[in-house]
Parts: sequence; C-alpha cells; structure tokens
Amino acid sequence: MSSGCGGSCASTACGRPGRWGQAEINAFLTHLAVEEGVSASSQTQALSALLFLYRHVLGTTPGDLTGVVRARVRRRLPVVMTPAEVQRVLGHLEGITALVAGLLYGSGLRLMEALRMRVQDLDVGQRQITVRSGKGDKDRVTLMPERLMEPLGAHLEGVRRLHTADLAAGWGRVVLPQALERKYPNAAVEWRWQWGFPQTRRWRDPATGREGRAKGSAG
Repeated sequence: MSSGCGGSCASTACGRPGRWGQAEINAFLTHLAVEEGVSASSQTQALSALLFLYRHVLGTTPGDLTGVVRARVRRRLPVVMTPAEVQRVLGHLEGITALVAGLLYGSGLRLMEALRMRVQDLDVGQRQITVRSGKGDKDRVTLMPERLMEPLGAHLEGVRRLHTADLAAGWGRVVLPQALERKYPNAAVEWRWQWGFPQTRRWRDPATGREGRAKGSAG
C-alpha cells in the first residue's frame, strides 16, 4: 500500500506500515487529512486497509486510534433540475417509461415504490395513489397527476387484457405479501392484486412450477 506522503509524514517508519505502532498509524492518518487533504472516504479506505493488515495478516492489533484527525466530509449543494428541464426530459419519453417517470416526478414516488404497485394502489377514479411499505416501512397516500389519469387508465386496461389472457392460458398468478396467499388462496389471481407495471415475460416458480408475471417493468 502506498502511503502517498512522499516521505514527509510524521512517522519514521513511513513505507513500512507492518512495523508501525499506535503513534505512527495515528500520525499517518492525520497526515492524510491535514497535509494531503484527502477526502473522508479516502482516509477511511486507508484506515480499513491498515486494520485488515494488522488483524488478518499480522494477527495483531494496531492499538487505540481514537486520536486520529478525520478528514472533513465535503458537503455540496444538490443539483436540482428546473421544471422546464424536467418537462424537456419527460417529453423525450414514451409509453410505460413515460408513465413511470411521470409518477416519480408528479407524485413524489421513489422508483421501486412505483414499480411494485398493485392495480388496487392506482385509483384513477379518486385520483390517488397508495404507497405500500414506503420509506420507514410506512404506507402513505399521494395524489395522481391529472395529466396522467387518462394514460394510466388506458395502461391499466391493457394490463387487464394481459391478465385475462394469462388466466385463459392457465397462469395469471402473482406473488402475494407475507402469508396472504395462505389466508386467501384465490387472491393471487384476482385483478386488484396484479402488478400495475408487470414485466413483459412470465416467470416460473421452480418450487411449484407456477408461472406468472413479476413486478417492475418500465420499458
């Protein structure tokens, strides 16, 4: 491991970390932060490498490292797109990708919150969306963007036709949360439990041989 200090660090054993003690390791890590100005992640990486060397290669302990001067975590302002920039991006999207992106922006959804929605979570009539087990494992209700109501309604009709065709072919089951399938054996084929954005290809459960559609298709 290269120390990156060019021979100027406080340790007289620079370049031979296997012989360093507590004072030398502290001096080296402090040097990285103060003199070299490395990022916090780079200093942490150097510390992790030293700890691995001592514990798993040399079979010893590096001693107390609580006095190390830690590199400052640089805080930067987030880059936020303007509404006009967002509209230009959305204007280049089509089909299901445009619907999902519209939900992320217009309803404040996270990507996986949108992709794992069930049909019953998308209430076009009430113009609302129910998010199940969102951040903090909490449910919440948010508004559906008005401009998405018509395309979402058309999309769900297409999903219904796909589900009907799957049922006719002997499939059409989805994975249900927790023990719901044992409690309600027929719920897996019910329309309201189907994925709002199912994958285009069916999946096969190797344990049961059942075939259905998985969640999460945005293209």
